[in-house]
Amino acid sequence: MRILIITDGSPYPVASYEAVRIYNLSRRLAREHEVWLAALVYSAEDAENALKMKRFCQGVEVAIYQHRRPPEIAFRHSDELAGKIKALASQVEFDIVQIEHSYNASYLEALPPTAKGKRILVFRNVTFDQLVRMARVEWRPALKARVLLNSLLMRWWEPRYAGRFDRCVALSEIDRAKLLAANPTLRIDVVPNGTDTRLLQPLPRQDTRPVLLYVGNMDYTANAHAAIYFCQEILPLVRPAVKDVEMWIVGSDPLPEVRRLAGDGIHVTGRVEDVVPYYRQSSVCVVPLRAGSGIRLKILESMALGRPVVSTSLGCEGLDVEDGKHIMIADSTEQFAEKTIRLLIDAALHRAIATNARQLVETRYDWDTIAQRLMRIYAELTR
Repeated sequence: MRILIITDGSPYPVASYEAVRIYNLSRRLAREHEVWLAALVYSAEDAENALKMKRFCQGVEVAIYQHRRPPEIAFRHSDELAGKIKALASQVEFDIVQIEHSYNASYLEALPPTAKGKRILVFRNVTFDQLVRMARVEWRPALKARVLLNSLLMRWWEPRYAGRFDRCVALSEIDRAKLLAANPTLRIDVVPNGTDTRLLQPLPRQDTRPVLLYVGNMDYTANAHAAIYFCQEILPLVRPAVKDVEMWIVGSDPLPEVRRLAGDGIHVTGRVEDVVPYYRQSSVCVVPLRAGSGIRLKILESMALGRPVVSTSLGCEGLDVEDGKHIMIADSTEQFAEKTIRLLIDAALHRAIATNARQLVETRYDWDTIAQRLMRIYAELTR
């Protein structure tokens, strides 16, 4: 089977959580099928890195984004990439054309009218819903108004344009329900995110000092807001019960408001080459999200590495997890602090949560299992 995946950003190196899904799935798909990649990237370095995907892809086409129009209005469109997609699809008869993220859905129009392959649109999140959540916590008035306007535009456009695809893929049942409520005619499968349980092995617990860890792209408003919320409102409630507790915020391009948190036991790293050393030194991972939506990879990564997680309901939304068994879920400031303290001081609870979470990712969220689920959709569409 010949498969074309259209995405934005370079999947290599696996430096962002968006890249993790594309890299892991395309590498596994290429074991059984012929895979091509077309990517809109944001620098010459990204373009060079994307071409390294040729180690298992049949071909890679890239274009560098030109900042001529706001991304949310242009839907991250590149005429150069569209031309390359059209030329490639004219030469290769693809069985499957898979477009990642609704922002990139308009590349569907780059396919020649004679192209017979089945079209799939993957929703990394439901954008119109994500934008509403982001607006709730956005503290800059002009940007808040812009986000709300874009949410209205996307609520109209996103579910309607998705109807032009043969199949849609959501990352959770919750996202699937939101899309069906907006357009009941859509055919939507659920293919969640995952983790590499062979590569990521449980780390021994460091008993020397209590260390909390929050990992995520810190230029994303929802993540930045979560880090600020935790440090300013939750951490002060943890400190009286756990002496010398430290907080590490690890993620690329921290907003100035996040950088200003550094000091007094709070560390802000910016982008790092490898997050595993930060997991190794940590005791507990926190995901205090109160806005936005996402692909939950940071939680699956934590579980695979043997680090128990405290999360809001929103932070772990869409994952098949049970509070008190695989994860600790808390939505109030006081409850989040209390559950964080329990995991820091109760070794038996820490061990039980970590063990159960690891078993969960091994059975339900390993990339090998998820790739097989995606390939079954391909087979159903093309038979």
